[in-house]
Amino acid sequence: MDPTLTLFISLFTTLLAIINPLEAIPVYLGLMENRPESEQRQVARRACFYATLLSFFFLIFGTLLLRVFEVPLSMVRVVGGVILTRVGFELFAPPPSGGLIPRSGGNDTDVAFVPLAMPIMFGPGAIATLISMASTIKQSAEELIYFLAASLAIIACLGTTYISLIYAKPILRKIGTQGIDAATRIVGFFVAAMGMGLIFNGAVEFLESYRFVANVAAPR
Repeated sequence: MDPTLTLFISLFTTLLAIINPLEAIPVYLGLMENRPESEQRQVARRACFYATLLSFFFLIFGTLLLRVFEVPLSMVRVVGGVILTRVGFELFAPPPSGGLIPRSGGNDTDVAFVPLAMPIMFGPGAIATLISMASTIKQSAEELIYFLAASLAIIACLGTTYISLIYAKPILRKIGTQGIDAATRIVGFFVAAMGMGLIFNGAVEFLESYRFVANVAAPR
């Protein structure tokens, strides 16, 4: 498979699993209760727009951060894996306090940014994923093409989330709260597995680089 297409599919599925539109639906409907449908659509559109801006900010900022401070890719993967693993565990077995992903919001006039866009849609898991992706793009010879593929993946993911929010009521009627809970736990399992994979790959890469440095520094 083409590496660009692989990057697109990988980032799209990972972000979609982390954002998990099915879990955002009950929160969105709770915040939009007793509000006209036109306002509900407007809030959904603005929330997805804010989340898109945040995604591009961290994708670009992550690349610049790695270039300026020369952060090792292995460490980025390990830290990102730890965050993803924690998010996955909380999706699979959410604590009573709500953990990283709140179950309710306040009555603020602008709920599109907080809590919908951040942290419900765009939280620590998405930040870690995009910074890890930025480090991968940094090491690629076709940086511009990979950046365009990552951008399309972000837009496709938030577009899917927007459609899910627009049709939140029919989806909730079809799936039900128990179905959403089951889907959330399944997604949490795979997010935790992806996080553990990042930790393992980062640790192996660090050990390989350490061995290389040790071999070069060793007296002959």
